[in-house]
Amino acid sequence: MINDKVLGIILGGGQGSRLYPLTKDRSKPAVPIAGKYRLVDIPISNCINSDIKRMYVLTQFNSASLNKHIKNTYHFSFFSSAFVDVLAAEQTMQSDSWFQGTADAVRQSMHHFLQNDFEYALILSGDQLYQMDFNDMIKKHKKSGAEITIATYPVDAKDATSFGLLKTNEENIITSFIEKPSPDLLPNWTSDVGEEMKSQGRDYLASMGIYIFNRDLLVELMNNPDTNDFGKEIIPQAIDKHKTLSYQYEGYWTDIGNIDSFFEANLGLTDDVPKFNLYDNNQGIYTRPRILPTSKISGTILNKAVIGDGCIIHAEKIDRCVIGIRSRIGENSLISNTYMMGNDSYESLEFMAANNVDIVMGIGDRCYIHNCIVDKNCRIGDDVRINGGPHIKNVETDTYLVKDGIVVIKKDATIPKGTIIE
Repeated sequence: MINDKVLGIILGGGQGSRLYPLTKDRSKPAVPIAGKYRLVDIPISNCINSDIKRMYVLTQFNSASLNKHIKNTYHFSFFSSAFVDVLAAEQTMQSDSWFQGTADAVRQSMHHFLQNDFEYALILSGDQLYQMDFNDMIKKHKKSGAEITIATYPVDAKDATSFGLLKTNEENIITSFIEKPSPDLLPNWTSDVGEEMKSQGRDYLASMGIYIFNRDLLVELMNNPDTNDFGKEIIPQAIDKHKTLSYQYEGYWTDIGNIDSFFEANLGLTDDVPKFNLYDNNQGIYTRPRILPTSKISGTILNKAVIGDGCIIHAEKIDRCVIGIRSRIGENSLISNTYMMGNDSYESLEFMAANNVDIVMGIGDRCYIHNCIVDKNCRIGDDVRINGGPHIKNVETDTYLVKDGIVVIKKDATIPKGTIIE
């Protein structure tokens, strides 16, 4: 079944500078998460689980790996109208500029959208972790007679200044909106939220950057070339003129906008009962189907560990870690609070011998790795000590970056034997 009245539009974001260096060579939606997925798999999977199977992904920075992932992952029946297409910023007779913001990205791509028959546009962000049934949101949008619906999420005062906040009336119609207010304005922006949210101090309704627009209204709004962003311009200007509904969501949701939130979201998957449930039969997350062997683990103590397919592990202990596909970890190594993304391929013994490979892809023997993100295809030699934490200063080198106590080993980097980072 396909929800043929809804078109999914997934915004790939800008340069993703707050996720650097993970976004140095790839777009934000292509960043690997949970050891085997990409960020873009989250909104696409939520759409598929809601029977929305016509989707565009809008991007403009480093889109090659994203294109490859989507091409190799999302195949639908030849007899179906389903598709997931990537739309990169392009020069046209109407525009020769890059996307200037979220709304401008939609505006520049409208000629592609309008080739499809749809009544509602579902606009999503490509850098959030959540599981939502969009059918319920669409149903309430239609029932209320709204022209726009915004998914909203209760947040506390600490987070409120980072989001667009809104207030509603008793029918959940939005009456006012402010983008990233200063702390002194917050007392005027509390909202009526559920009792559980209130008990947690989450008294402010934040926009999740998830919107439903009626097709005709979206076309009308996109005719104004002076508005470039949904949160800063389109939404504040529209709520007084067009009926705008708040759809309050209280499940797990996190905006993966920086290294710290990305790190915690991944390590959160190691909890006994993770807030983000990869084991849900009805809301599964889809990704590229790889034909990989099972993981092989020898003499290792595992505690709160998520291990991807095809790993070869001889570590002494792995504690609160996510270990990605094809990872190799040597003997007597201690790995904790670490997200290791894994490798894109294996190096055979013959290849290593023929090429005099001194440091193999993965983590070597007798290493200590703590509070660390190891990007794809990294080589960490024997006897390396990486001890991240609040004691370590922010710094960047050719091979690694330290940000807020998290050590990020850059993609394809080689860390020589005996290196100490602490």
